[in-house]
Amino acid sequence: MLRRLFIALSESRRLRHMAERSAAGRRLSSRFVAGTAVEDALTATRAVNQLGMSVSLDNLGENVTDAAEARQSAALYHQLLDAIAAQNLNANVSLKLTHMGLDVDEALAQQLVSDLVAKASLLNSFVRVDMEGSAYTELTLQFVRRLHQQPANASRVGAVIQSYLYRSAQDVEALLAERIRIRLCKGAYNEPAQIAFPQKSDVDANYVKLMKLLLKSGVYHGIATHDEKMIEATKAFARAENIAPDQFEFQMLYGVRRDLQQQLVREGWRMRVYIPFGTEWYPYLMRRLAERPANVFFIARNLFR
Repeated sequence: MLRRLFIALSESRRLRHMAERSAAGRRLSSRFVAGTAVEDALTATRAVNQLGMSVSLDNLGENVTDAAEARQSAALYHQLLDAIAAQNLNANVSLKLTHMGLDVDEALAQQLVSDLVAKASLLNSFVRVDMEGSAYTELTLQFVRRLHQQPANASRVGAVIQSYLYRSAQDVEALLAERIRIRLCKGAYNEPAQIAFPQKSDVDANYVKLMKLLLKSGVYHGIATHDEKMIEATKAFARAENIAPDQFEFQMLYGVRRDLQQQLVREGWRMRVYIPFGTEWYPYLMRRLAERPANVFFIARNLFR
């Protein structure tokens, strides 16, 4: 019930408008969002790097409605890639295609993302194309595959697979055939039972199945989860199959289970923290609360300290 509630809240334009412009809203989001400006994100990145963890930076935003806004979003990502290289940070970037203008002009989005991946290649960096709702799944994977097929982009662009979709096993097989790097997550959108597993146990079972395919592939992937059962299953499989800790990485969200992040680093596993920033934080925060409603109580305790 709470999951459905927070997903519905994430889609409310009225509440989003109010929250993103209020001081109370910004304070509410501060645990999970690094700030509103590039320098906020870079400061958070330096702090995470000092703890022995790498970073994926995401300028929050989606479903832009005009070409100028899409170009502005892409320009900020160019700024991020330059800053990461100039400051020698252990970081790369993540972006959404609808933030790059996919809903406005598919060709424009393709060009903007292609330019960013080309820059990442020159700077020895990487661009992760995030997954959005199921309406965008096929188009997003086609984008990534076309970009990856350009020789200079090999290993410089990656995809995201959500284990709650029935189609994900087939998508993983297709991406692995082209040796495309994958971030595996469970998924945070409200999808119908016709296309997604409705039961958590089935989502978890599919996650473990896909994780094993990724770890055995010989390609460097990200296992993105805060679920300790999924983490333990991953560690056990890696050990049983003699897969070295540097052959993949765990990924977690900024501000979520910091204790577990640091524990994994101490144990010798690789960890990447997904750090979002920007003014358009409301949908992101609501989806994080939908994933783990216990975060509501965590935020409340911190607000009243």
